[in-house]
Amino acid sequence: MANTPSNMLPLGTKAPLFMLPDTVSDSLISLENTKGQTGTVVMFICNHCPFVIHINKAIVSIANAYAEKGIAFIAISSNDVVNYPQDGPDKMKAHAKAESYPFPYLYDETQEVAKAYDAACTPDLFVFDEELKLTYRGQLDDSRPGNGLPVTGADLTHALDCLIEGIENTQTQKPSIGCNIKWKR
Repeated sequence: MANTPSNMLPLGTKAPLFMLPDTVSDSLISLENTKGQTGTVVMFICNHCPFVIHINKAIVSIANAYAEKGIAFIAISSNDVVNYPQDGPDKMKAHAKAESYPFPYLYDETQEVAKAYDAACTPDLFVFDEELKLTYRGQLDDSRPGNGLPVTGADLTHALDCLIEGIENTQTQKPSIGCNIKWKR
């Protein structure tokens, strides 16, 4: 397992817009048409990464809990599927169904969206407000595969609660740690 940290895009950055195919619905999804009324979580994940597998249940639970609060979740896989076929669109669709993802799972074939977000690892999490300005980026919580800490989602849920309540998130934002995005050569 690689231990690649996220790059920590500057807070206040406007979310790069995108339109990508959703592997679940087989339709094109744009950020503008999928964003939440209160905020939007954009997650770079993939099927095979142990760090993502470790938090899958938590992200599903959090996405379900915060949907009624106006928070939309969007997952994107940008991995090179030639060298990592387990992350291909057909496998993404099966994975999303098996994990009961309540959010679109988009395929970034060109990797341009990952580059626009300066995404580095899976999972790499970004929280944007209703105007699509970045309010949080970094880890779900302190849990990692094998470190014995429970998956709580504490960092992400704190950021979402601050956003919903309209208060500044003064908590230290720690980079996510995970597998590096599998870039094409």
